[in-house]
Amino acid sequence: MADVRTAPVDTISIVVPKGRRRRRGRRTNPLIYVALVAASVFAILPILWGLSTSFKSESATLSDSGWIPAQFTLENYRLVLFESKIPLYLGNTLMVAGLTVVTTILIGIFGAYAAARFRFKGKTTSLLLILMTSMIPGIAILVPLYFLAVQLGLYDTYAVMIIIYTAWQIPTVVWMLKGFFESIPDSIEEAGRVDGASHFRVMVQLIFPLAIPGIAASAVISFVYVWNDFLIAATMISTDDKRLVAVGLYNYLSQYGIVWGQLTAAVVISIIPIVIVFVLMERRIVAGLSAGATKG
Repeated sequence: MADVRTAPVDTISIVVPKGRRRRRGRRTNPLIYVALVAASVFAILPILWGLSTSFKSESATLSDSGWIPAQFTLENYRLVLFESKIPLYLGNTLMVAGLTVVTTILIGIFGAYAAARFRFKGKTTSLLLILMTSMIPGIAILVPLYFLAVQLGLYDTYAVMIIIYTAWQIPTVVWMLKGFFESIPDSIEEAGRVDGASHFRVMVQLIFPLAIPGIAASAVISFVYVWNDFLIAATMISTDDKRLVAVGLYNYLSQYGIVWGQLTAAVVISIIPIVIVFVLMERRIVAGLSAGATKG
């Protein structure tokens, strides 16, 4: 009888990628979605109510409780745009916010780069102290700031607000951009130095362009902070024509009483610049915050 032998059969092992195994085992808690939906509704409903009320006549705001106005009117917007100082307040706020963003980024970007790239004694302590300054409530130092502005002759000027806003936002910008700069490989700077570029040139021409998403995110955060501020703007400015939009809305309410149609129209107009900024800068904001979070 012939000797029949079976050839050994190689065993094939199937390796499941780690990422896939993790993805299968990861389950999102449904409560997270419930919380997100609830937070979204809580944030959106007041905006929708204000938008709806802005298109109602003054008599309809008291009698028409529906979300969709029975009769649309643009009278509230006409009164706000042509018979109030809201456009003036918007221009003042745009100027102060724009100058604050420029000065904050110019100072913060170099501080963040130094914190990310240079090593020096007391670096960690210095960064923590910088961060702690942003944790001080504004109202806690409001009185000293007021007297200092009066003594320096800066009270009732845009300069004092720009200085305060810049000082208040620099810690946030430094910490955000620090994480972003740390995510940029050192090899890029080394390649620039090999080509004979100076340290400043490498920083300005190579590193800063790569940090544009982080710079954009920092700029938007600073812009929104100035746009929404009421405390500093109400304290440091006394001339009505110099007021910012947040204080202007409050004065508008005090001057005309609670005229809901005109008030909501003024609020809608005041948030349009913020919406435009977010729409135009959305991708850069997300990229900047994501990249900064990986290292920061």
